[in-house]
Amino acid sequence: MEHKRLCESDFRFMEVIWDSEPLSSSQLVTLCQQRLGWKKSTTYTMLKKMCQKGLAQNQDSLVTSLVPRQQVQTQESEKFVEQTFSGSLPSFLVSFLKGKTLSREEAEELKQLIDQHKEG
Repeated sequence: MEHKRLCESDFRFMEVIWDSEPLSSSQLVTLCQQRLGWKKSTTYTMLKKMCQKGLAQNQDSLVTSLVPRQQVQTQESEKFVEQTFSGSLPSFLVSFLKGKTLSREEAEELKQLIDQHKEG
């Protein structure tokens, strides 16, 4: 899939779908009203937009995603690191962790992730 940028409201809307799919379009309206404070017309406008972007589908009033949440998160994260830190993951981590303390479990999990993704 080509990278499709999502603004915050796009992502929040897709989270409603990912959290509850498959769901009827009327259920989507109810959930968007509860979680996002949106009116029915706003929900349907956003659904049409996400369908046009190829991120969701509304077939016979059944709404599902066409792109997994993890794929969107990965693309957004990669774009952020590229734009903000010139693609340097270590620079991102230094900035992100500045002033924070990791638990032993978190540190171990990060070490394991790094080991799994090493070249060679």
